[in-house]
Amino acid sequence: METLLSVICGFMVAASLYLMLSGNLIRFIFGLVLATNAVNLLIFVAGRLSQTHPPLIDPDAVIPAQSLANALPQALILTAIVIGFALLTFVFILFYRAFQALDTVETELMRVSEPRQGRDAEEGGQAGVAGIHGPGGEGA
Repeated sequence: METLLSVICGFMVAASLYLMLSGNLIRFIFGLVLATNAVNLLIFVAGRLSQTHPPLIDPDAVIPAQSLANALPQALILTAIVIGFALLTFVFILFYRAFQALDTVETELMRVSEPRQGRDAEEGGQAGVAGIHGPGGEGA
């Protein structure tokens, strides 16, 4: 079972890298979500899968009566979920602001500071500059 979950984790990482490198911000967000889930699954598999009791000890016992599950992967996954949610929220806000300023979700069209020499120069300038500096450009 651990081998199957490891292979699934590898496919999830590969799919997330494909989505994150595709050049579209919406696909990047889906790739980021998939990558965080792949890391959570990897931590889960690294903690070994076993059918043991929950990591709870009776109040009057000094040592556990039976073997218990490892609580460290559970704590790490819970922490990773919280951090992943905070990162996803930050990325949503950042991409929304970029979309408002540049009016596109394609990363190739967001080249305001370093425009491409070929196609952008032939089209007469930088796409999206009016969205950042106002309708008149830099001086307006």
